[in-house]
Amino acid sequence: MMKKQKIMLYRIIAAAVIYVPLFVLEHMGKLEFKSEIPVQFLLFMIPYLIVGWDIIYRAVRNISHGQVFDENFLMCIATFGALGVKEYSEAVAVMLFYQIGELFQSYAVNRSRQSISAMMDICPEYANIEEDGKLKQVDPDDVEIGTEIVIKAGERVPLDGVVVSGTSFVDTSALTGESVPREVTEGSEIISGCVNGSGLLKVRTTKEFDDSTVAKILELVENASSKKAHVENFITKFAKYYTPIVVCAAVVLAFLPPIILGGGFAEWIQRACIFLVISCPCALVISVPLGFFGGIGAASKQGVLVKGSNYLEALSEMKTIVFDKTGTLTKGEFVVSEVIPNGWEKEGLLEVAALAEGYSDHPISAALKKAYEEAELGELSMDRVEQAEEIAGHGIKAKIDGRVVYAGNAKLMEEKGVEYEPCAVPGTVVYLAAEKEFLGTIVISDTVKPEAKRAIAQLKQSGVKKTVMLTGDRKDVGEAVAESLGIDEVYTDLLPGDKVDKVEALLGELGEKEKLGFVGDGINDAPVLSRADIGIAMGSMGSDAAIEAADIVLMDDNILKISSIMRIAGKTLQIVHQNIVFALGVKVLVLILGALGMANMWEAVFADVGVSVIAILNSMRTLKVK
Repeated sequence: MMKKQKIMLYRIIAAAVIYVPLFVLEHMGKLEFKSEIPVQFLLFMIPYLIVGWDIIYRAVRNISHGQVFDENFLMCIATFGALGVKEYSEAVAVMLFYQIGELFQSYAVNRSRQSISAMMDICPEYANIEEDGKLKQVDPDDVEIGTEIVIKAGERVPLDGVVVSGTSFVDTSALTGESVPREVTEGSEIISGCVNGSGLLKVRTTKEFDDSTVAKILELVENASSKKAHVENFITKFAKYYTPIVVCAAVVLAFLPPIILGGGFAEWIQRACIFLVISCPCALVISVPLGFFGGIGAASKQGVLVKGSNYLEALSEMKTIVFDKTGTLTKGEFVVSEVIPNGWEKEGLLEVAALAEGYSDHPISAALKKAYEEAELGELSMDRVEQAEEIAGHGIKAKIDGRVVYAGNAKLMEEKGVEYEPCAVPGTVVYLAAEKEFLGTIVISDTVKPEAKRAIAQLKQSGVKKTVMLTGDRKDVGEAVAESLGIDEVYTDLLPGDKVDKVEALLGELGEKEKLGFVGDGINDAPVLSRADIGIAMGSMGSDAAIEAADIVLMDDNILKISSIMRIAGKTLQIVHQNIVFALGVKVLVLILGALGMANMWEAVFADVGVSVIAILNSMRTLKVK
């Protein structure tokens, strides 16, 4: 429990210890004093001021700043009125139970914050730099790109970078929600905010602190509460107009009936005070934002960063979801899937391909060289390659062992007059020829993520009506991936601008309250992420532009979590609507009873504090959504 909460608890206990005996004695008739000094008033003022002085202070301060109609003002007017008609016990009870409700609220908000606070604790305090054989701690802000830093066991990774030396396991749970530590070795990328396990790591930084993963996450978390859902905005506007209306109604109730009907003012002033206590909109003003805050906290426990409650609300209405292919549904890692020789051995064909592509940094070249290494055919001797040149949009021309070799697409084969056998296997096809002799075909495919098919199925179970895939790949490749995953529609051979056009067209097909989500990871996905109702980006492998443009970030790139946060969003909205209906229903009923003189101050306290506590406890259930 926080310090402020403890102080409030002690004040409540102290006020209750004094108030309860006074309440008992009053109801036994033992507090009636024959004296001109208002002893009874003074006795009840002790617990009243102990528990309520800060409410009075805030009301006066807010009035001085032009903010009159808030819950502090309502509590002051209601309790002052009760004291004025000598209902001392009720005045103290109203203030006491209101503060109990505030304590519940504070505790609930703190519980909600705890699920997000892990992200706020990921900020590193220092970075270790080696100087003259000794480690020096410096501010991460002062570390430049390309600097080698040392991360000892148990320390938090201060900056994004690449491991230069050392092997260790890093705890990424604060960022991704992933409980299993991730192994990093020389050459591995490592992101800031993780905790180093047992090994000593030397890391060459690739980003400045302001551009690092941890800085981006902290900025997003801090800004999340500023983006409110439509329901929250409605409640804020509702309270703005509702409070002055009920104050005016209470004034009318206090003075108009006795003037018209005659009789004393005391009874009607008491009814007006009861009316004010009942009308306090705490249950709505507190529980609705708290419900959304709890939903964002529940998502963060899953390793999903939601940038605002408005996106939770939109998720609950998402009926169409569009996926980019590479890096989203697939791993973005090209591997050799088929080797089809034409009168050669497979090993020989793979060797020629690896030699031809040996000097290229293209992902296809990397896949060919990796396949050769994994086949354990010996060390690749690049001395056999006399010359190599890249033919833009076609492939590679190289001279190997004195013969000119071509490795590329069908256009290259046709241009060089090679009679080749077209390959119908889905994937990126590399044809190989030596002079005019066709050597064979190698097919390279992007590996589908193992969880992708299950993720698509779960999204449909969660209420998504249509799944769509957009890709720049060839038609046969895109359709093969879409069919294997159970995706409803696929559009291929698309440029980045074409993807925006397709999303625009899909948005036009939606119903009035239906939303469209887009999931992507690349820099060319940023325009589409911004255009969609809900942009979902990969936080681990995604580009900075994509993460910046997105509304929701999957910190571990696991698309299975989209259906999880859809369930969290749906449950959050359900709980928020329950609170609104319950709070308004009880208040309207008791307001009518209070105006008719059929509700006393105790029932008014329940209609305010009791309803608030119940709504707050209901809001806290959002943290428990699985």
